[in-house]
This record gives sequence, structure tokens and C-alpha cells, in this order.
Amino acid sequence: MMPEEQKSKISLTKKSKNTENADLFGAFDFDDTLTFILKAPREIGACSPYAEFYRDDDAEHFELPFIWTGRDKSDPSMEVYELKIKTASLCRMKNKEYQSGLFYYSIIFDSAYNRHRISRRGDSYSHNIEYADDPYTAFQLTVYEKKYTPPVSFAGGIMYHIFVDRFCKGGDFPKREDAIINDDWYNGIPQYAQNRGGFVANNMFFGGTLKGVESKLDYLESLGVNIIYLSPIFEAYSNHKYDTGRYDRVDGMFGGDKALDELIAAASKRGIKIILDMVFNHTGSDSMYFNKNGRYKETGAYQSKTSPYYEWYDFESYPDTYRCWWGVDILPAVKTDNESYNRYINGEGGIVERYLKKGVAGYRLDVADELSPVFLENLTEKVKKENPDALIIGEVWEDASCKVAYDKRRRYFRGRQLDSVMNYPLRQGIIEFVKNRNNRALFEISVSLYENYPKFVSDNLMNFFGTHDTERILTVLGTDGEEGMSADELARYKMSPSQREKAIRLLKNAYVILAFMPGIPCIYYGDEAGMEGFHDPFNRMPYIWGKEDLDLVAHYQRIGKIRKEHKVTRDGYYKALEGTPKGVFCFLRYNRDEKIAVAVNCGEEPFLYDVSGVSLADGKRKKGFEIPAGGYDIILLSL
Repeated sequence: MMPEEQKSKISLTKKSKNTENADLFGAFDFDDTLTFILKAPREIGACSPYAEFYRDDDAEHFELPFIWTGRDKSDPSMEVYELKIKTASLCRMKNKEYQSGLFYYSIIFDSAYNRHRISRRGDSYSHNIEYADDPYTAFQLTVYEKKYTPPVSFAGGIMYHIFVDRFCKGGDFPKREDAIINDDWYNGIPQYAQNRGGFVANNMFFGGTLKGVESKLDYLESLGVNIIYLSPIFEAYSNHKYDTGRYDRVDGMFGGDKALDELIAAASKRGIKIILDMVFNHTGSDSMYFNKNGRYKETGAYQSKTSPYYEWYDFESYPDTYRCWWGVDILPAVKTDNESYNRYINGEGGIVERYLKKGVAGYRLDVADELSPVFLENLTEKVKKENPDALIIGEVWEDASCKVAYDKRRRYFRGRQLDSVMNYPLRQGIIEFVKNRNNRALFEISVSLYENYPKFVSDNLMNFFGTHDTERILTVLGTDGEEGMSADELARYKMSPSQREKAIRLLKNAYVILAFMPGIPCIYYGDEAGMEGFHDPFNRMPYIWGKEDLDLVAHYQRIGKIRKEHKVTRDGYYKALEGTPKGVFCFLRYNRDEKIAVAVNCGEEPFLYDVSGVSLADGKRKKGFEIPAGGYDIILLSL
């Protein structure tokens, strides 16, 4: 066994022709050249080091040898070996040549002690080295197409996610005859099932509209918001609109097309972008396209095989047995690789083009894992043709760089599909840290994502705590969950004053981390005001206008102001610091012009952060910052 002192000296670094700080990343463009640099103590006798690669596209293993380049000039006791690779050459296969690829690799060499494998888990020793195709131990490397041009105007912003029916009333718009109107904005309770997952009609409305959103632009600006993400707004039976009735019409109860046009215009004057939630994997059964209930004049797929929409759907036994989203029969699934459907959505004059021409700045794609590759590529091509700076965000719940969905590897970040994704892993990491003081989990999640994703993806990540699909963040932080509670109890549950006090304290720290991580912090409407709620629909209550927790709102406003004033949040590099005590998490954001350190202490003792700079929280210049238990600081470091 090699002595620990010698083992600790072994290092592996990499340089890139096209990418600064290449050691931070594992994703590079097709036209790059990477140089791997291995250093090992001379006395261990490192012999014939090589990189063992696994190419995911064809399951091919191959080996590439390092070349000895001499002694390290700064430390002659170290031998230096280099491996230079053109990324394009990694993608060449026997029968097919891709312009991108996903790879796993480890570095292997023999010594006087044993055979060594250097991987993401460190230096291990074994006489039986496995192939480098284990994503839990091997390094990951992604090659993306050179032609890819990511959006640049979103990074550095703050997003606000609005569930339209529950945000703010405004305007006088006609109500559907079959809609139930709940006039009790502050105390009304949405429809809910007694058993989770049970049927809910979802035809109860509280009256929020797009004009209501427009009336609150001043407030949103005060939070630093410059991107509004709207839940689905198209005509549909339900209040949530994930059961699209027709894509070419904004729902009349929300104000119709005119209200959307006016919101876009008013927001644009303030530099605020609008992105829409697009549900392309399925439609409603009560839609123009399926028309199971006969609501529309058009002949739907359910009514006749001669319908122009019939080929969009999969019928097992016509017309009553058909493929649905997760078996929910009011949500018939669409064949997104169908040519007719693709033309309707992604073709000339199609739905994607329609809303971009109205001034929409991008799309969030519901259940991206269930959209076919050809559909995603067609959509991206159309979006970038209309507006190269438009943003396409996919709903993906795991690490999207290597995601396997329905037994197929997804290629979201290889240059033809998504700009970025919703950052569910980071949400879980931050919750685990602030609630359980587990800084290691947050360190590993954040570093792994930053390494695996192309930098432009990280700069545009949608970072969040809450959505229409998750429990309210305050409830998550202040309770032990909903297990054992009935639906009636959940509908009326309120945290105790002590629970709220604790949860708000934790949320303040959590938002500091979220706001300065690579990506775009996204506020779910009302989280900043102290709204509570367990799972859907209790996380979708009307906004508590006039009853907000003003101190919490002020915290979000302060952090938003700091973020807006410092451009390093737009595209600065990220480095998390190792070795901090339990309950303490520190990280850096930096570029050539400035460097910011964020330190959050969820531990029980003060933490001395030995750096020099100016606190952006109180404006004081210090040498050494004491972060109190339960506190934080944001420090502009001296360069």
C-alpha cells in the first residue's frame, strides 16, 4: 500500500484550448483540445499511465496513453505525464460520426505498490480495475456541438413563477358556465381529493388574470425580477391549464390574447421578459384536438378516425382506450414524433412561432423527458430561428447531462435540444443543508452539476425552492412533513409561531445560497411573502396581498438588489469550499473583475471566515468575518 503522503501528491488536472478554468468542467465543445496533466512522485515509479474511456453512444471502450514530459519545474520530485486529445476525435466511431458525445473515463497506471485508478472518488487500488463506465466513480465528459449558441440576456436575472388563477385579480372577463367561482380569496380552499392522487375536477377558480399580473409589475421589480414565468395560460377546462384545450388561444378567463399582448408590452417597458409554460406531451381530453366531450365544433380524434388530429394519439381500442399521461384519462398523450403534430407546433406559422412573434422570450417545457428527440430538436431549431436569444428550459428532475428516461439516454445538452433545465437536485441539496446542516450533500450536488453541465447551461439554470408541483418551501423547512395527516387536516393546517419563526430563519439563509448559485433564482409566487402549504392543491392558494410577512419580503428585496448590482452573478465561475465545519457552507463566484464569497452558517457556533473584503450585507470592510450561528454574509473580496 502506498504511503498516504505520496498518495496525496498525485494530481490530475486539465487544460482546454477554448475553455478557461477547464478543471471546473467536464463539458467542452466539439472543436476543443484537452490536455490532461498527471503528476506523481518519482519514487513511486509510475509506469505507463493511460486514460480508459467509455463512449456511451456505441458502448465502446478504448485506451489513450499519456506521454512522459519530464520533471515538474516547481518540484523536481514529481514526474509529469500529459495526454492531449481533440474532442472531435473522441466522437469518431466505426460506422457513424457524431458531432457530440457522452463519455466516462478513469486514469490508470501501475507503480511499485499496485495498480492505481484515479477517478472522481479519488485514487483507488486494485489488481482488477473495472472498465471506466460507472457514472458513480468515473469522470464524466460531454462534448457538445460547436455551433450551439446559448441565450445570454437571461443570466444574472431573477425569475418569478406565477400560477395565474391564484396570483392577482384584475379586469372583468367572462366566466365559463361550468366554472365554480370561489370569491373567498383569503380563506377559500381549492377542491381536493380525500386520497392523494384521487380525482379532482379542478374547475374551481379564484379569479386571477393576466391583467392582475400586469398590475403587480412594480412589486415584482422591487424583488429584482426581470423574468416572469407563467403557468399555462391557454384555453383549457381546468384552473391549472395543464390539460390544454387549444394552443392557439389564451384562456378567456385569464383575459384572452389581448391581455397577454398588453402584459408583454407593459413588462417589456420595464425590461421584464415573459416565458410560457408549454405542455406538449399531452392535451386535455376536453380539447379541440381530442374533443371527447364534444365541446368544440372541430371533429376531434375521439370522435372520428377521419379527424385531422387522429394520428396524434395512440388508441389501443378505439375510441375509449388510449395512451394517457401516467394513466390519467383526461390527459391523452400525444405522439410527439408525429409529423403532423410537429408541423402544427414547430412548423412555419405554428404555435411556437406564434407566441415568439407576440414577444414571448422563451418556453419552459413540461415533462421534457417524455418529449421525443425529434420534437425537441425541431422546437429548438424553430425557436432559435425566430429569436436566437430565446430561452428553452426543460422540466427534468435529475442530473440532465446523463439522464436516462424510458431506457434511452437523453441528449439535452449536446447542442440541439435544451438551453437549460429546472434544478431539482440543487433544491434538495439546499434543503438538506439548511434543515439538517448537511453541507457535504450540498457540496457534492453543486460541484457535480457544475462539472457535468456546459457552463452556459449552468448560467441559465432555473434554481428554485417551490413550484406548483412541490410543497411550499416554508412548510418544508418548518414541519416534519404531512405523513399521517388527512386531506381535511392538510387543507387547514397552519404552522405554529415557533415553527414559522424557525422556517423563516432557515428560508432567509436558503435564499442567500440560491440567489448566488450559478443560474437564475426563481421565486414561486408567495414564497417570499411567507405562504404555507403542503402538496397540490394546498401549495396553490391565492396570494396573501396585504398580509405578507414584510420582513421576509424585505429580505428578498435586499438580496435581489445585491444580485442585480454585481455582474459576477451573470456568468462568474463557481467554486465551493471544502473542509468547513458541519452546518457551514461557503462558496465563491468570481471573474476577472470581481470576486464574491457567500458564507452561510446553519451550525450552532459562530464561524470565522478568514478573508478580507467588504460585507455587501452591511457595507463594512473587514479582515476576517465572524458568521454568527444561524446567520450569513455576502462578501466582496479584495482582488
